[in-house]
Amino acid sequence: MRSLVSLVAVASLSVASACASGAPPSVQSGVQLPEEVVRPGDLIAVNIWREPDLTDTVEVDPQGNVVLAKLGTLELGGATPTAVRSRITTEYAKYLVNPSIQVVVLRRIQVAGAVKTPGLYHVSGTMSVGDAIALAGGIVPDGNSGKVELIRDGQTVAGNLGGGTRLADTPIRSGDQLNVPYKSWLSRNGYLAGGLLSAVATIVAITVR
Repeated sequence: MRSLVSLVAVASLSVASACASGAPPSVQSGVQLPEEVVRPGDLIAVNIWREPDLTDTVEVDPQGNVVLAKLGTLELGGATPTAVRSRITTEYAKYLVNPSIQVVVLRRIQVAGAVKTPGLYHVSGTMSVGDAIALAGGIVPDGNSGKVELIRDGQTVAGNLGGGTRLADTPIRSGDQLNVPYKSWLSRNGYLAGGLLSAVATIVAITVR
């Protein structure tokens, strides 16, 4: 009987262990994060109203430079998105009268884990975590949509990200990985664990009579 009681204890401990998980740092609501600077691999989308020849999307090269029509080469690596928008607007204002210019910085990240098409994607700060995941085809049935992690150099820098979290409210930057974890074994096989515990408890009850 002692061995059966021990078996119940071990099974219960296994279930508890399956439920337990580390708590990665979460994004704090309402906290204004500093802007991440532009890095090689980022895309800079420039849209100038009524100027289709000047509207373009260019990639920041390994030296931190971009080449834009009429402006030539601009060194933008290491600048914040706000500074990039100001610089490009100022430069084009030298050639255009009252230009209406929109400049968006797109980060190159990896969307990995429990998604349909893992890979590299470019995202903007106005997008949500759910938008980025949608680029990768969405979450597979065994994915945990409420525990998305932002990983950098193998370390989790933000966790428990829900689909509605704005990327601008996270410390995301080019080279980061947005990882969708799989549901725990217990979440996927809760009926099996419950059945096992029930069976063991029944055997113990019969034995101790």
